[in-house]
Amino acid sequence: MMVVQTLLPKILSQAVLKLITHLLNNLFDHEYLSLSLRLTRNLCAGEVANQKSFIELNGVGIFLTVLRIKKVASSEPDCGIIRIGLQVLANVSLAGKEHQQAIWGGLFPDELYMLAKVRSQETCDPLCMIIYACCDGSPELVLQLCGGQGLPIVVEIIRTASLVGFGEEWLKLLLSRICLEDIYFPPLFSRIHGVGSYCENGEEIDLSNNPFLTEQAYLLNILSEILNERLKEITILNEFALGIFGIFKKAAEAFEFGSRAESRLPTGFAVIDVLGYSLTILRDICANNGGVGIDKNLVDVVDSLLSSGLLDSLLCVLRGLEPPQTIRKAMNQAGNQEATTSYSPKVCPYKGFRRDLVAVIGNCAYRRKHVQDDIRQKNGILLMLQQCVTDEDNPFLREWGIWSMRNFTGREFRKPTGSR
Repeated sequence: MMVVQTLLPKILSQAVLKLITHLLNNLFDHEYLSLSLRLTRNLCAGEVANQKSFIELNGVGIFLTVLRIKKVASSEPDCGIIRIGLQVLANVSLAGKEHQQAIWGGLFPDELYMLAKVRSQETCDPLCMIIYACCDGSPELVLQLCGGQGLPIVVEIIRTASLVGFGEEWLKLLLSRICLEDIYFPPLFSRIHGVGSYCENGEEIDLSNNPFLTEQAYLLNILSEILNERLKEITILNEFALGIFGIFKKAAEAFEFGSRAESRLPTGFAVIDVLGYSLTILRDICANNGGVGIDKNLVDVVDSLLSSGLLDSLLCVLRGLEPPQTIRKAMNQAGNQEATTSYSPKVCPYKGFRRDLVAVIGNCAYRRKHVQDDIRQKNGILLMLQQCVTDEDNPFLREWGIWSMRNFTGREFRKPTGSR
């Protein structure tokens, strides 16, 4: 009886794989192929014996044939079949390092690249699961993925997700592993711009007037969500924090601040969204308790940002903005219309921009006396007091302004929970 139980999984796997191979010769047997793939997927769901048999019987090679025949590289791929095939590989990849190496060896880099270019949420989710399962716990494979042959794969995954979205958490896990838990955010962000110089139809795009692409804004959006959700779990690396600050400065220099905000993030304009999401990431990076009872590395990151000129940049941008709405109305009512129109101050590029600036400054000043003193020396107290008012274009501005002033005075106020 024990022998039968041991042999049965292998016999079933072998029979199903042979059936799939047979069905590949007849492109009209779509339904039977789909059912066979589903059966294989279910057999390999947590069943070690079947997962092992799948590798021993060249299951990876057979499924690569399935993917090729189903036109994975064409303009009209069979996303349903491809999805089930990827789910099979995803289930097998969870079995361990040997299985992951076999799958990675069969897919990287060409097959993964073609799969990443399939613009379908159906295929993007299991593809991210496979890549994450293979790379998690394997620095060698992460290095390959973030090298010259691998980064285009990640870029195409980001592009696909930006177009069709994602339904599962595997994309977030993958990007967290690459960008937040390792040092590969700067090359990935730069590579998006390089790879993005061509459209889907092969026509070259003039990037001279486009400092950022939509996919870069999308990446920052996802990373902002991850960081906001897992702030207490992730230790921010210095390379990531400084990279984000550099992006913020570049976006602030590229945008003219001449168009008044009409919407919150995302606005649909890449440079504005990059500016906004980099700022919200900086807000969360600086949202710690000032060195009391937290990881020392996180404090070093904030101090590194401050040493690199973060506070100066934030105060400079905030000073350049027109006064908050409440103050503008008061100035107009007081007969200062001429004074308010004699110059052209900058306006908020999205609703919430001023609030986010104030939030980062307030977080930086929390329990950091040297930052508080620096703000006083830079004549920033009056500027920050002006932010303690309501503003329709900046929800929770008053709360964040009061929170910031609390950090300068030492008085206790509840930290605002609204951020966007």
